[in-house]
Amino acid sequence: MSEGRSSTPGPDTGSGVDDRRRWRALSVGLIAAFMTLLDVSIVNVAVPSIDRALHATPSDLQWVLSGYALTFGLVLVPAGRFGDARGRRTAFVVGVGLFTLTSALAGLARSPEWLVVARLVQGAAAGVVNPQVSGMIQELFRGADRGRAFGLLGATIGISTAVGPLLGGLLIALGGAEHGWRWVFFVNIPVGIVAMLLGWRLIPSRPAGQADRHRLDPLGVLLLGAGVTVILLPLVQREQWRGPGKWLLIPAGLLLLAGFALWEHRYARRAQPLFDLRLFTVRSYALGALIGLIYFAGFTAIFFIFTLYLQMGLGYSALVAGLAITPFALGSALASALGGRVVTRYGRPLVAIGLLDVVVGLIATDLVLAGGPHENVPLRTALPLLVAGLGSGLVIAPNQTLTLSEVPVPMAGSGAGMLQTGQRIGSAAGIAAVGALFFSTLADDRGDWGTAFRHSLLLAAGIVVLALGAAVADIALGHRRPAGRS
Repeated sequence: MSEGRSSTPGPDTGSGVDDRRRWRALSVGLIAAFMTLLDVSIVNVAVPSIDRALHATPSDLQWVLSGYALTFGLVLVPAGRFGDARGRRTAFVVGVGLFTLTSALAGLARSPEWLVVARLVQGAAAGVVNPQVSGMIQELFRGADRGRAFGLLGATIGISTAVGPLLGGLLIALGGAEHGWRWVFFVNIPVGIVAMLLGWRLIPSRPAGQADRHRLDPLGVLLLGAGVTVILLPLVQREQWRGPGKWLLIPAGLLLLAGFALWEHRYARRAQPLFDLRLFTVRSYALGALIGLIYFAGFTAIFFIFTLYLQMGLGYSALVAGLAITPFALGSALASALGGRVVTRYGRPLVAIGLLDVVVGLIATDLVLAGGPHENVPLRTALPLLVAGLGSGLVIAPNQTLTLSEVPVPMAGSGAGMLQTGQRIGSAAGIAAVGALFFSTLADDRGDWGTAFRHSLLLAAGIVVLALGAAVADIALGHRRPAGRS
């Protein structure tokens, strides 16, 4: 173990930054996080327009969508560690700058190949930005303020995920069928420029002499990157790679991650590793990461199948499909702000209540649609989706606060990066599993979109029940709130 490292992880929260500046810095971080997370879902509704404009193949379109998620998840931990070592401001500004540039290149694309490459680099840039925001919260806030800051981040995650289809549909409607899809990317340019300038001005730089000059563990980066890539590839390419052979990549990826763990254990004896495996011995972190992975598998899949059902099954426009998801987004935003304020008082039971609320909302959505006509679906599902959204807001932000509550500031970026990597893997796995059930039911029931949606919605609810089980297990073990009020 390198000299000067503590034997066990512990919270460290001093920041030395005045109150107004830290909240302004957080605002800039949230704007950038919203922009990068929005691009996970906003492009979905642009696929038909991209297909017509660029004459893309199904494989091209799949890579436009999934390539972003792949490279996003690939760089989260290395980028978080870079921010820990060299400073949040540098990593943030570089990430936002690259994201802005690649957004412009994507909007100017003249061929499918051009667009795919731009999306791959854009996803990597998003992966650089996001762990800096979580790490910045760890560095600049403590106690109840940290809970409120994570509450705002949770609201940002929930809103950006849910309103992507709505904003995408609106931009396409305003920009026209031929070129509207380009504005899905161009809209990031002014936002990115402002975020870069304000980020450089407001995000504290690392004081001279405090930069960690250790090497950034290149072999660890390689092993983790290879493992995550090999696991994600068959998930994001499930429709294009036919046959069961692709699933053999998942155990191969797990072997690579096992090799990563062995290497990190060895590397930690002489230097700061890419990711400190001791964090997984901290129950709040290990259980929270597991809950996040499982919940995102169910949470992200909901929007995927609902958009398919509304647009392809019922013929609604992209704009109406986006509006239909708005109740979930509003509920998530409201509850995230509340959850962030009270999480330090109620701890993990608050997350369990939120998960139960999501399950109730999803089952209510299924019951509302069961046996009924296909008319006015967005209106009929508004209330149960609002209920599910309120529950989701009590899950994402409070769980992140609890998970990172005992992570020391020098590990904040890499710890948050690993947490988000698990969420990206969970999202890909959930979409693969729920999507497979959706399309198989559609084929078996001769094109009955309603049955396909309801069956796959229940699977998503079942996945959320698994996350609820993990939260209840944590409560039963007595870990009701953060051990360290940092």
